[in-house]
Parts: sequence; structure tokens; C-alpha cells
Amino acid sequence: MWPDEKKMLCLFKVVEFLSYEKDILLHIFLTFALLLCVITLFILGSFIHYWDTPVVKANNRTVSFILLVSILLSFLCVFFFLGRPVDITCLLRQVSFGNFFTIGVSCVLAKTITVCIAFKATKPGSSWRKLISYKVDNCVVLVCSSMQVLICVIWLLVSPPYVEYNHHTYPGKIIIQCNEGSDICFYSMLGYMGLLAAVSFVLAFMVRTLPDSFNEAKYITFSMLLFCSVWISMIPAYLSTRGKYMVAVEVFAILTSCAGVLGCIFFPKLYILLLKPELNSRNIILNKTKN
Repeated sequence: MWPDEKKMLCLFKVVEFLSYEKDILLHIFLTFALLLCVITLFILGSFIHYWDTPVVKANNRTVSFILLVSILLSFLCVFFFLGRPVDITCLLRQVSFGNFFTIGVSCVLAKTITVCIAFKATKPGSSWRKLISYKVDNCVVLVCSSMQVLICVIWLLVSPPYVEYNHHTYPGKIIIQCNEGSDICFYSMLGYMGLLAAVSFVLAFMVRTLPDSFNEAKYITFSMLLFCSVWISMIPAYLSTRGKYMVAVEVFAILTSCAGVLGCIFFPKLYILLLKPELNSRNIILNKTKN
């Protein structure tokens, strides 16, 4: 409790968190998260419907499917950040987002590496042809995702997140928030995700001018540039805010970066599948490759 101005009465302190009842910002995030989930499901359904067409096959449809599912799960992780924090949501929100989005970024990296190998393998007598049969893309997704899982397991074993009642930041106000436990593990999780995104960006930028049948590289470049820009600008904003506004900054970064990856990589394909079906032809793809 907190004394009034005359110090005659004890008043209850204001309790602050991102509330479903009081905060319009939460409903904005909720609306955008649900809308993006519906869009992702629509793209996922479209890819399943056109599973055997050249455009879907061109850039590893299995990895594309895993990427779409990981983006969908990343959008759903936003719900762990909304409402009154409790022990289970504090425990799951950073870990679930970190793992699901790392799987997505690993898929992007695998797609980029696949583009590089596919182009190198077209040259006569190239030793890169051997790598195509080794399912390098699946190995990249598995290994890169496993590293993030290991970081999160160590985090949960050493110092897991928990609910914290902050009485000290603002007089007369109690901030109900999630204490991340180990700051080292938290920033290691974010840093590892950023490292994968940076590697994907550099590789995609290097191969962005490859033939059009492998044109995902240019879209990956834009998506990873957007991802890095959002999270680099998010870090100082995150560190300079407290309470529900700190949560709002992270939710905004999650929605924006996931939407950027979804739009940059999949909207061009969706455009061809739904609006330009005449371009969804193996002959056109081969002609573009020859050019």
C-alpha cells in the first residue's frame, strides 16, 4: 500500500501490466497477431494445394513448409506476452519464441545455402554436386535449431524466468513483470538468433544476382535486412522502457520481424500461384535459368 498526500490514509498501489481490460495497445497486438496467423494459414494452405507445381518445388518445399509453420508458431507465441504474467507464461514466452523463430531463421539459412550449392553444382565437373544428395538443408535446420534448444535448456536449468512484483521503479505503482532469470542466457538466445540472421543476410546478399529460378536470394536479403533492422532498433528501446511498455516493444519486434520474413519470402510466390498461374511453368523456369 501507499500513503496519500496528507499521509492520513493508506491507499492501494496501482498494479501495472499489459491488461486485456484496460489497454487498447493489447487489443491492437491481439488483432494483428490473429490477422497474421490467418494470413500464414492461408499461405500454408495455398502451398499445400499447389504442392507439386514448379514454383513451390523450386526452392525446397519441405523447408518452406517448416518455415511457414515456425512463423505461425512465432505469431502464436505473442499470446504468452499478453495479459497478467504468471509463472507458466514467464517460463514459456521467451523460450518458445526463441526456439520457433530460430527454426525459421535456420530454414532461411538453409534456403540460402541451397541456392549457393544449386548454382555451383550447375558448372561442369563441379564437386558441389555431391552435396545435393546429402540433404544439406535438413542438416542445417537441425544443427542450428539444436544449438538454440541447448541454450534454452541450460537457461531453464540454471536460472529460469519467474514472475516479479516490482515495487521500486515507480512510487505508488507495482509492476507485475517477468524476470528473465539469467540475463546472460536471455541475451545469448537473442544473440544466437541474430547471428543466424546476419549469416543468412550476408550469404543471400552475395548470391542475390543468381538466375531467376533461384531468385529467393534477393527476397531473403530483404527479409533478413528487415529482421536485423527491427531488432537492432528494438534493443535500445527495450532497455530504456519498463513494465508493460517493455513487453509492448518486444511484441512489436516479434510481429514486425516475422511479418517481414513472411511477406518478403512468400508473397512473391503467392502472387504467381494465385494471380499469375501462367508463370507457374517448368519451361518458363528453365528459360529464365538459361538466360
